[in-house]
Amino acid sequence: MNGLHPDEGQADGDKELHIDALIERTKTLLGDEGYKIVFNAALNTILKDIREDLQEFGVIYEKWFSENSLVDSGAIERAIGRLKTGGHLYQEKGAWWFRSTDFGDEKDRVVVRENGQATYFASDIAYHMDKLERGFDQVIDVWGADHHGYVPRVKAALQALGDDVDKLDVLLVQFAILYRGGEKAQMSTRSGEFVTLRQLREEVGNDAARFFYVLRKCEQHMDFDLDLAKSQSNDNPVYYIQYAHARVCSVLHQLDDKGFTWQQPNEDALALLDNEHELALISRLTRFPEVVESAALSHEPHQVAYYLRDLANDFHTYYNAHQFIVDDATLRDARIALIKATRQVISNGLALLGVSAPEKM
Repeated sequence: MNGLHPDEGQADGDKELHIDALIERTKTLLGDEGYKIVFNAALNTILKDIREDLQEFGVIYEKWFSENSLVDSGAIERAIGRLKTGGHLYQEKGAWWFRSTDFGDEKDRVVVRENGQATYFASDIAYHMDKLERGFDQVIDVWGADHHGYVPRVKAALQALGDDVDKLDVLLVQFAILYRGGEKAQMSTRSGEFVTLRQLREEVGNDAARFFYVLRKCEQHMDFDLDLAKSQSNDNPVYYIQYAHARVCSVLHQLDDKGFTWQQPNEDALALLDNEHELALISRLTRFPEVVESAALSHEPHQVAYYLRDLANDFHTYYNAHQFIVDDATLRDARIALIKATRQVISNGLALLGVSAPEKM
């Protein structure tokens, strides 16, 4: 994981300088060893909490990357050395500056401050250098939209290092606005008012939380209606889709209860699926591979979410207009085959989004 931080270009680096001053003051009071004990204890406690929250939310990282490892491995020093060798750094007033304007950035950026401390930007340069050196063909970063100005400087650094800039794809995510009872939930990091992921999951459940988050393109603002996410109505998209899956399961249980056996229909039997609702459903089902491929290539999981909502609508329309368990065995087998295929695609689609497909609701 790579965290971006307030940089030296904002408020003349006041935030970084303030943080550095706090760290130095703490080290003075506790000593280096005492500081390490407190630092590691706090870090491990916070990370454990974050990992548990994400794991329970169904988000599992294969590797957690520590910024300290960049220092310990010498990656930051090596990245700065490569930039110096390439003539992309210059010294001014004791600080080392990266000539990012040579690569289209609006101004040059500090990588080593006057006190010899590397900036967060230097860490991010080293991180991306290390990532590409580990052989990744594509690097996808997910940043908050307020870091949009950071994109050109990171790409500028990669270009200066001689790396392929096209290998880095940065997705900017807008803030989510929570609504409860029609009222906007007041949140402010400055005042410490916010709704945590854990609280959100406890209130609406994992399925609704995950699904609502992928209903929008990452660069679009999201209005998260907590009441809608908890409702069992057709207006709730995740409920509407899961209900379609449960309805198919219910039909199959009814089939067993009535003593019917289902046989895989042949092409002649499937040709009986010729009414408008059946043809619409078949057409929608055939598009699933195309939607999945498009969503993957464009990094837009909302395409799968929208597709599943449309598929559920096609199924519910078909369900309300026709009987599936009919006396004609050939037609019955064909219709059951169609709704079983619908159930499978819904299950597969929800699985891609990390959402469950319940058999009963």
